[in-house]
Amino acid sequence: MTGIFIAFEGGEGGGKSTQARLLTEALLAEGREVVRTREPGGTPAAEAIRAVLLDPANEGLDARAEALLFAAARGEHVARVIRPALDRGAVVITDRYVDSSLAYQGVARELGVERVLELSMWATGGLLPDLTFVLDIDPAVGLARVTDPNRLEAESLEWHRMVRGAFLDLADRDPQRYVVLDATRPVEDLASAIAAEVATAITTRA
Repeated sequence: MTGIFIAFEGGEGGGKSTQARLLTEALLAEGREVVRTREPGGTPAAEAIRAVLLDPANEGLDARAEALLFAAARGEHVARVIRPALDRGAVVITDRYVDSSLAYQGVARELGVERVLELSMWATGGLLPDLTFVLDIDPAVGLARVTDPNRLEAESLEWHRMVRGAFLDLADRDPQRYVVLDATRPVEDLASAIAAEVATAITTRA
């Protein structure tokens, strides 16, 4: 594959969607092909799974069933959207990917990071991002930004603190792939820092 794969990760209310959009706009302005997508989602089937996963009516969904549904959506997403775009040489930008499953299901749901990673790697054929931005924010601050919370956003503050710790632990283990940024910084400052990191990554791969 000749494209570059970028993921935005982190807890709720950290501005992942905003930064993914701003980066997409910046790269399009440079004349690059960019595919912006999200997880769970990205295809009709994966979006249908997303609706099940995030619906508050499904409170109490079994943790293993939850992990399997995320993996199913991801497998479809990679096969239909991400790999074809990378094969064309596009920049793929996703709002969440494998690391969200590791943090939310592996750690917060206590299924085990290695087990959830194995499931995700099987579902995606081993595809990991080239660069992952973790937009770090205190869960109390991030959740205060959320209106009309979905099933996962409605979990306890302590649960979201576990998620935050999991993302930071993942980043500590692989500083070559992860960039941790303070999500409370001004939006424009964050966008500039992200654009600079991406420019370096693209130059390195050229």
